[in-house]
Amino acid sequence: MKPRLVYLSKAPALIEAQRALNKAVQECGLEAGLLHLVKLRASQINGCSYCVDMHAHEARADGETEQRLYLVAAWRESPLFSARERAAFAWTEAVTRIADGGVPDDLYALARAEFSEEDLVKLTMAVAVINTWNRLSVAFHTIHPVRKPAAG
Repeated sequence: MKPRLVYLSKAPALIEAQRALNKAVQECGLEAGLLHLVKLRASQINGCSYCVDMHAHEARADGETEQRLYLVAAWRESPLFSARERAAFAWTEAVTRIADGGVPDDLYALARAEFSEEDLVKLTMAVAVINTWNRLSVAFHTIHPVRKPAAG
């Protein structure tokens, strides 16, 4: 696959607004590790290789374990995630796939058991922001960097 275009330079005012919203989400007070995992899960669902690579790399740099990163796609089958992370994954999946039936009441109740109303809005904004980045990168075939293995 080759890139269709480098969207970052084609509509600078809109990209800057997206970056500002992204920064606001990063600084909203939710745990950085949780945000990394949510971004990774949404990017997996959307098939965005650029964002999967970036968020896994950033999460690793912030101390996330390889094993947990490998298991994000199979979080329901792994005991490595907290109840809060599980609620965030379920919420992320429903909001990302909103056309598949919306967000059911039982999922809202599960999320509210782990997140305040304010934090649930913040989480939903984080999901919305990564979904926007995913759509841009997938639509324009943004290619992830090829990372060299660390010397061992």
